[in-house]
Amino acid sequence: MFSPATRRTHFSSRKDRNLGQKATDSPITPATDSRKSLHDNSIPDRPSTGTPAPWAPRLSVLARIQPANKNEKGNEVDPIKPVYVGDFPQVVRDEQAGFLQKHFLDNVGVSGGMDKESCLSWILCGNRLFLWSYLSSVASKDCVVLELPSHVLDIRDIGKGPYDGGNWMLCVVNWDKSRRRIKKGVQGSNSAGIVMCNKKSQAVVYWPDIYSGGGSTPVSNLSSADELEVTSSSLDGKTTPNGQRQYNKPGSSSSRLNSFNSLIAAPMPAVQQVCVALVCSSSGELWQFYCSPTGIQRSKAYSDIVPASFKGNDNGQFVSSKGYPRSLIWHFSLHSEDSERQFLLLTDHEIQCFNITFQPDLNVSKLWSHEIVGTDGDLGIKKDLAGQKRIWPLDVQVDDQGKVITVLVATFCKDRVSSSSYTQYSLLTMQYKSGVNISPNINERVLEKKAPIQVIIPKARVEDEDFLFSMRLRVGGRPSGSAIILSGDGMATVSHYYRNSTRLYQFDLPYDAGKVLDASVLPSENDGEDGAWVVLTEKAGIWAIPEKAVVLGGVEPPERSLSRKGSSNEGSAQEERRNITFAENVGPRRASSEAWDAGGRQRAGMTIAHRTARDEESEALLGQFFQDFLLTGQVGASFERLQKSGAFERDGETNVFARTSRSIVDTLAKHWTTTRGAEIVALTIVSNQLMDKHQKHQRFLQFLALSKCHEELCSKQRQSLQIILEHGEKLAGMIQLRELQNVISQSRSNAAGYPYSTAEAQSSGALWDLIQLVGERTRRNTVLLMDRDNAEVFYSKVSDLEEVFYCLDRHLEYVISEEQPLEIQIQRACELSNAVVSVVRKAILYRNEHNMWYPPLEGLTPWYCRPVVRNGLWRVASFMLQLLNETTGLSSSIKSDLHSHLEELAEVLLEAFSGAITAKIECGEEHKGLLDEYWTRRDLLLHSLYQKLKDFAEGRHQVLNVGSNEPNNEILRKLSSRLLSIAKRHEGYNTMWSICCDLNDSILLRNLMHESMGPKGGFSYFVFKQLHAKRQFSKLLRLGEEFQEELSIFLKHHQDLLWLHELFLHQFSSASETLHVLAVSQDEFSISEGEEGAEPEHTNLMTTLADRKRFLNLSKIAAMADNNVDSETKVKRIDADLKILKLQEEIMKVLQANGAEMDNEQRLLRPEELIEQCLKAESPELALRAFDVFAWTSSSFRRSHRNLLEECWKNAADQDDWGKLYQASIDEGWSDEETLQQLRDTVLFQASSRCYGPQAETVGEGFDEVLPLRKDNSEVSPSKDLEFSVETILMQHNDFPDAGKLMLTAIMLGSLQDDTKAEDGPSPME
Repeated sequence: MFSPATRRTHFSSRKDRNLGQKATDSPITPATDSRKSLHDNSIPDRPSTGTPAPWAPRLSVLARIQPANKNEKGNEVDPIKPVYVGDFPQVVRDEQAGFLQKHFLDNVGVSGGMDKESCLSWILCGNRLFLWSYLSSVASKDCVVLELPSHVLDIRDIGKGPYDGGNWMLCVVNWDKSRRRIKKGVQGSNSAGIVMCNKKSQAVVYWPDIYSGGGSTPVSNLSSADELEVTSSSLDGKTTPNGQRQYNKPGSSSSRLNSFNSLIAAPMPAVQQVCVALVCSSSGELWQFYCSPTGIQRSKAYSDIVPASFKGNDNGQFVSSKGYPRSLIWHFSLHSEDSERQFLLLTDHEIQCFNITFQPDLNVSKLWSHEIVGTDGDLGIKKDLAGQKRIWPLDVQVDDQGKVITVLVATFCKDRVSSSSYTQYSLLTMQYKSGVNISPNINERVLEKKAPIQVIIPKARVEDEDFLFSMRLRVGGRPSGSAIILSGDGMATVSHYYRNSTRLYQFDLPYDAGKVLDASVLPSENDGEDGAWVVLTEKAGIWAIPEKAVVLGGVEPPERSLSRKGSSNEGSAQEERRNITFAENVGPRRASSEAWDAGGRQRAGMTIAHRTARDEESEALLGQFFQDFLLTGQVGASFERLQKSGAFERDGETNVFARTSRSIVDTLAKHWTTTRGAEIVALTIVSNQLMDKHQKHQRFLQFLALSKCHEELCSKQRQSLQIILEHGEKLAGMIQLRELQNVISQSRSNAAGYPYSTAEAQSSGALWDLIQLVGERTRRNTVLLMDRDNAEVFYSKVSDLEEVFYCLDRHLEYVISEEQPLEIQIQRACELSNAVVSVVRKAILYRNEHNMWYPPLEGLTPWYCRPVVRNGLWRVASFMLQLLNETTGLSSSIKSDLHSHLEELAEVLLEAFSGAITAKIECGEEHKGLLDEYWTRRDLLLHSLYQKLKDFAEGRHQVLNVGSNEPNNEILRKLSSRLLSIAKRHEGYNTMWSICCDLNDSILLRNLMHESMGPKGGFSYFVFKQLHAKRQFSKLLRLGEEFQEELSIFLKHHQDLLWLHELFLHQFSSASETLHVLAVSQDEFSISEGEEGAEPEHTNLMTTLADRKRFLNLSKIAAMADNNVDSETKVKRIDADLKILKLQEEIMKVLQANGAEMDNEQRLLRPEELIEQCLKAESPELALRAFDVFAWTSSSFRRSHRNLLEECWKNAADQDDWGKLYQASIDEGWSDEETLQQLRDTVLFQASSRCYGPQAETVGEGFDEVLPLRKDNSEVSPSKDLEFSVETILMQHNDFPDAGKLMLTAIMLGSLQDDTKAEDGPSPME
């Protein structure tokens, strides 16, 4: 990894090795006439083993590798080996062959790279630049070919070094940043520009849009002679006569050009095809290039970034190397609306952060800097430690969230004991300190260490500075937190901190595969996550490194760094043996040279997680028995042996029977290839293989039945058996989908005026795009399938059929773009709807036909009822609803087609919801949220569909073969028949009611009420509720005579009509009680409870006190008609409530007469509210009315409101001037008769007479039981609290010390005599 390739000896010293060698001995050696020779047909650096020349049409690394990831079962490959993703596009292969054949003696390498954002990979061969998506399979690779201007290439080799791999840097500028990664993966970028910059010549080339015809013409900018100034030094790297380079030692300085080191670019917001590129120069300057289709403007953006060590020594000479400032990287992901961005710059001792403002003017300003190499180890790396000679920060990267900054660092050290020198490689991870506000030129510390320094290799071999600066760092791949280090000699090493130690996984290829040019990450489906690592090689195509390979195949850092000697071209027999070992094991992973000698054996200390040996034995045994059954039709004693092996111990996906079933339906065909492109789906081989899988799966079911395994699974592993049968359902659905695609492509190719071929008809349309989308997602999630075509993967991975619905839910905008014409959107939506409906219906049909095979389904949710499927169906349905509302101006046939497809989709979607709810109920799980979602979506779909049907009928459209000469009702009846059946199935009562009302068909209404019964009244309850809301009470009750049970359920929640029904049934007692409750209800509205969870309805039935009085009188009549033992008591209570009602009317009149404001004089007040109103009025008349209210309530009310009763007595005492009365009695000398006459007019006397007098009337117990007159009242039970009495209350009055005798006399005389004065007028007790 970290070592340069061992230099090969000169041709003259080795040419004799190949003389006399038989090239035909090796099966992989090209024919003699296909090879060019030099000096007696010898090729320089060709090993004696027969490794072909680099331009050979078939690379040995590919010829020797057996594609283990192309077998039938993806799970049979070695999990710790990388995966061959695919070859280069053929146009790249052809160019490479010609280029290398011309320049094989010039030691000219091919440069290339990968762009993570756009998912593009690129290779530069000579003056031709090739770009393609590294996510696409070979069959679908669309390669863009660009040519560099000749005047740029004239100076391309200035200062070329052995590790440069080309001096060109490249940035992809994606103009459409709103596109999601999934789109880029399938379709590739539709609009992108390219910026290229030469490190040495500083030439810049810009293609505005590589996908447009005009964009293929580049614009360029060349640097001036002053900008290419050469720095002098005595320590120059020389080239010896024999062709070998003398490299500089660490810390030395060499004579070099003023070169560019790093390039980044970003689009200008709101400006078409204009971008800004930033480049850091080894002169300590930051340059910006304003790139537009008309030209490139070069300017210096910032010049104060020269590190301290770069500013020169005492002699005025530069002492720093070419490498600094080292790296540029954008800090955060780009959004198209950003008006400014931040980027990081790495120098020899610090990280600097800059801000670039795009609008209104371009401006670069420095935000902060953080020292990572200094005397404080807490800030980064501590320098000047014992044995430490020099520290090189080599590269910097930031994660996608911009939170974690990772720096690759190399440290040159010297062992103080052995005096040996070595290099230590480590990773420094930094993060923002919490609570820091970023502002320009901030002085406080911004970053802090996220974790201790992670040492990658503690003691590696010493490398020269050129090699160190050839290293690049990449972050973001799986496993999470891993990083990949790329070195100039072509090695790629993944570093992963695993189980408290650093583990290294090294990717290397044999010599003729060339170098690893770059590495990137497969974008993941989940937002915020990345996929597996993927690497671009010089000659062997693209490879992926699965997460499991890194975790399980990583080794602890070795003592020395690993060079590419194992795959260098030494020509030794041992080296060829190592190459062959690699070919046999498909493992470009080398932990050490011993691992190669051992043929890639597993290290002793490594543990790989597998299923138990018992599971493996059971599955192997089952496979053997099934194969024997396919050959002989006999099952033998398979059940007993499988039972002993533990085949029935696991349930679910891990069950061996379920795994075998999955392997049957997910088999990858050996005879499918990836070189035939989209035409593969046009062949009958797809349908034939699906039918072969279907037949084999049917045979597997027969084997289960004949061997009695089915019976065992049915009783003990229900979930496993359901999974097995669901594989059959999905296979039937996939076959149906394939047939549908054939029909669509056939109809499209046969359509008049269709300009494309049959193959193009196959590879077009919404269904085809969906197939590509699902296949691409599966390929990304399973890197073993990356070299397969999307359609091949889609039709092979049958068990992942739910991915169709996932992609519809998450990425429908890719399949149907809003930019497309409305008719095209409708056509594509109908195509997708037809596809998913066909799949689900075929699965349901399979289930119905194989019903006897299924286990008891209680609590088991079918796959097509699960959330991912429901969400996908709803995503399409909601989009079609949106289209349905935008069909104004379109033809009736298009509208009808959209409506009919949406009807079918709605039926399937509602069935999926119904199945899911049923399963939850059977499991006893919470289902309220799911039920609410079901109701909401059901009502929205049915309502929208019916409204459009009404529009069709009113417009007399010619749809569904309905003649326009028919009445509107008949047209509507025919059009709504299907929708009505869906509404009946799913209790869409709103739609059923609307149809019956619009058709004015009472017979249909009654039929639906009979057919749609339910535990809570069904459709009848809904009809009654609608009639009640429209105040059609007579119609409701007449209809209820036919549905008496449903009416009873409805009227339990609608008591305003219940009494009528009870009178009709001669239930007078119940009717009286109902009327009484209605009359004294505190709310002036009748509350009607609808369905569970629905909002209560309010019907304005009783708005006045007169209405309540009427209900009370009706209640009294009903009670008297009942004529039972309780009738008299009920009548008395009703009379009391009538009197309270009358008291409220009188109190309201008095208050109004006194000028009091009432919010609603007709609102029924509670007794305590009436009493409080009387107390507030401070009126003698209302003070007495308060005692009347207490009298006509109840004993319990008086007890619970005793405090309020005390307030009434205090208020009654305050109504008269007792001090004045006392003084008059003294002055005038009142006799007993005169005293009685004077006291009779007081409120205390009248209140006592009404509460305690001989004619006092109360409901229940008298006032004595709650509040006696005197403390020594002998009639009061001894157990009563005598502290509470009227006398006690009066003793608190201010006038009681003087007039207390008069006050007590008043209440005592009032309790003994009747208030005769009150009889002159209306009795207040009435």
